[in-house]
Amino acid sequence: MVTLKQLAEQLNVSVSTVSKALHNSEEISKDTILRVQELAKHLNYQPNKMALSLKSNRTNTLGVIIPNVLNHFFAKALYAIEMEASKQGYNIITCVSNELLVKEESSLQLLSNGSVDGFIMSIAEETQIKNKTEHISKLLDKGIPMVLFDRVADHLECDKVIIDDFGAAYEATKHLLQEGRQHIVLISDIEELSVGKLRINGYLKALEEEVNYKNEPIVIHIGKEADVEKIVDNLFLSNKKVDGILSIDNISGVIALHKALNKGYKVPEELSIIGFSDDNVLVFTDPKLSTISQHTFDIGKTSVQLMIDRLERKAKTDPVTKTIRTKLVLRGTTK
Repeated sequence: MVTLKQLAEQLNVSVSTVSKALHNSEEISKDTILRVQELAKHLNYQPNKMALSLKSNRTNTLGVIIPNVLNHFFAKALYAIEMEASKQGYNIITCVSNELLVKEESSLQLLSNGSVDGFIMSIAEETQIKNKTEHISKLLDKGIPMVLFDRVADHLECDKVIIDDFGAAYEATKHLLQEGRQHIVLISDIEELSVGKLRINGYLKALEEEVNYKNEPIVIHIGKEADVEKIVDNLFLSNKKVDGILSIDNISGVIALHKALNKGYKVPEELSIIGFSDDNVLVFTDPKLSTISQHTFDIGKTSVQLMIDRLERKAKTDPVTKTIRTKLVLRGTTK
């Protein structure tokens, strides 16, 4: 690898002159700048990034930890994070926790040795269920910047990017009530996660406020290893009068639609269905599924912007929480 010293020796100038010429310093003549840069290009000189990072105490690299790369939401968020980081002159190193606490801990430990300037992450399912966040607190206590997105822990003092999960489910349930639905069922496979609890509470609150709604709320919980199709089948068998379904995860809304159509329900005349998902499911449904759009690209982009703002801010400030508004997108499965 060609060094600054070798360039300086060939040009018979000082190392300082070479360094300044490579950065187009006004202290160096245009002729010298040209000579230095031409030789550097000819010899394929590359700056030593490790040395630069040691000198500046910055790597211009962000660590990103997501729970599940096969989940469309997280894959899309990762894409948005990478795009915005690249735009801002940063690289990313990505780890996947696979929803496991131990993998999340090892990923943070692996990258917290100076490899990255800060972390952008969404907390693993096991971490939330066990409420074990000491590994995150330790990094925050060391002053390592961190932005949590989507799945967060309220007690952790760091920047966060969330959506209004409560408000999103509340709005969707209100729409079903406005259609005159009287037997609204919520389906969920994420009830143990912070986002799932907020969405269920939004559904319950909307029903509680509706004085003309006389039936008890029905929340169908889908376990991790459960047969989703069988559970949805049983939903229609045990709730013959169901006329509204709110799915707060990525899959069950599509399955509910297919099952309803196979059982002869007229959608949306007899039954309305709203999913909580992004556009990855839309091409597979007929009629098109009404959904709550999470604006995933905005979540990823905002996470990077918060992180870079934190890194480049000289004075310490209180943690910031940015709430990305959702949008209820009405299509063919609602009136």
